Amino acid sequence: MAHRCSPSRRTVALTAAGILVATGGIALDPVAASAATWVPTSTTALSPTDAVRLAAAPATRSLRLTVGLAPRNRSALDTLIAQQATPGSANYEKYLTPAQFTARFAATQATATRVTDYLTSQGMQHVTVASNRLQVTADATVAQAQQAFHTSIASFSRAGKRVIANTSAAQVPATLAGAVTGVLGLSDLGPALPTLPSAPKLTGYYPKEYNTVYHSAGTKPGTGTTLAVIAQGDLTQTVKDLRYAEAKQGLPQVPVTLRYNGIKSADTAGTIEWDLDTQTSTGIAPNASRLYVYVATTLTDSDLARSINDFAARNEARSGNASLGECDLLPYLDGSMVVDDMAFAEAAVQGQTFFASSGDTGSSCPVAPTNGVPGSGPTDTSYPASSPYVLGVGGTTLLASDANAYQSEIAWNAGGGGVSPVEYPGAWTNGVNLAGTAGLRGVPDVAFAADPVSGGNIYATDSGTTSVQTVGGTSLASPLAMGLWTRMVATRGAKLGFAPPKLYAYYSRVQAGNPVTAVPGFHDVVAGANGVYTALPGYDYTTGLGSFDVAVLTGKLG
Repeated sequence: MAHRCSPSRRTVALTAAGILVATGGIALDPVAASAATWVPTSTTALSPTDAVRLAAAPATRSLRLTVGLAPRNRSALDTLIAQQATPGSANYEKYLTPAQFTARFAATQATATRVTDYLTSQGMQHVTVASNRLQVTADATVAQAQQAFHTSIASFSRAGKRVIANTSAAQVPATLAGAVTGVLGLSDLGPALPTLPSAPKLTGYYPKEYNTVYHSAGTKPGTGTTLAVIAQGDLTQTVKDLRYAEAKQGLPQVPVTLRYNGIKSADTAGTIEWDLDTQTSTGIAPNASRLYVYVATTLTDSDLARSINDFAARNEARSGNASLGECDLLPYLDGSMVVDDMAFAEAAVQGQTFFASSGDTGSSCPVAPTNGVPGSGPTDTSYPASSPYVLGVGGTTLLASDANAYQSEIAWNAGGGGVSPVEYPGAWTNGVNLAGTAGLRGVPDVAFAADPVSGGNIYATDSGTTSVQTVGGTSLASPLAMGLWTRMVATRGAKLGFAPPKLYAYYSRVQAGNPVTAVPGFHDVVAGANGVYTALPGYDYTTGLGSFDVAVLTGKLG
């Protein structure tokens, strides 16, 4: 069954220049307290290897903490997700509401109260329990956090910026043993904005043209369903660019709801990324009832966890997308992988599908400042695409006729893919996804146009002028996949639910153990490589199951 392990249950043998290293070989700051009174969480010690340590973090510096609460009946949750996609099961296509999830699987109210009482006793402010009781958020100072979690926090100089990181593991009092999974916000590390590769001239596709390429004919254009994007900063210009794109392309205006998860930031550095996410997904499914944007204050793992959790807790969007990622090692060590996986699991059992880009560095994972350069990082996968409860989307080079008729695809050399060293696979991938037999998570699950030569045309504003830009990357492929899936959900209804079990079950039935068998509804990509891995018949670590023939696949999924 799919589940996340804690650092104490699996040894991490990962080191990467510019990322982090595990605690072995790192001198940890002494913290005065009796070790016998403390128990570990999944948040371990961090030390940026590409940074210079300066001094202890200022004691009065403000932190936004996100504390993960341990769920109940975890194995039963994984079993239920699999049963929901198994014909003949009493739970087949019976998805939970947030209230049902909370009652069956979330931390109890008593546990949440114990945690909030403790944080309040440490002087923290604005202590709030999420509605699904998977997280508690709080505002604290460095001094309060160090005392409350028996840790130490230091300042570092990294790429000309000052950052902080906890240099010893985060712990909680023995009275909270088993109640807390991880403590996020003790560092301000997290994914960097992806570098969007651009084409030298206007050669790409407008979002609605991908419907022709991937054969969406006969499917509903998103009617009656909803989708979402995870973003960060100020989305004012993104909404304006979306409205401009809709007018230029003759598309209806999709209603937009912005949900700010924390302090509203004035940062606009990611505007072109959010332009790509919003225009691509809604351009493919233009009649969607609503687009929700869950907006984080920053791209730290702590702030992103709040937005991811809000997507699940509200259960208002059938599909969601994050065109962001970071090497598996950081979220594994800082505890955000455990926290976020629970939110993604809730979304899955509620019948929601979350899409994430697999990265643009090939069989390596993204590392700043060389993100987007194939092979520039360590051999690893990118999170959250590596989560078993997420549909990881890789990249292809798309070949189509002048009339946008599909011809073939080649594995894009920069498309992320490989085997996660720390994530476990969903049981539904067994027999298809090669890594599943070894108890590991293989990435990606599917792949779509990402090479900027076959990239997407979007409208972006620079210095007050709005123009068409052709960009690529798996930041394009992921919202593209979500838009196509939204059309399938609109056509078949919400019973399609969480996509991965349905896709893998159908794929395995057709192939019946023979990977060279063509699977109607999928374009099998058998050429190209992403560094370590090569495209092969059937599932592979460059393009997963392949891309969709939407019209055919819509009729095949049960």
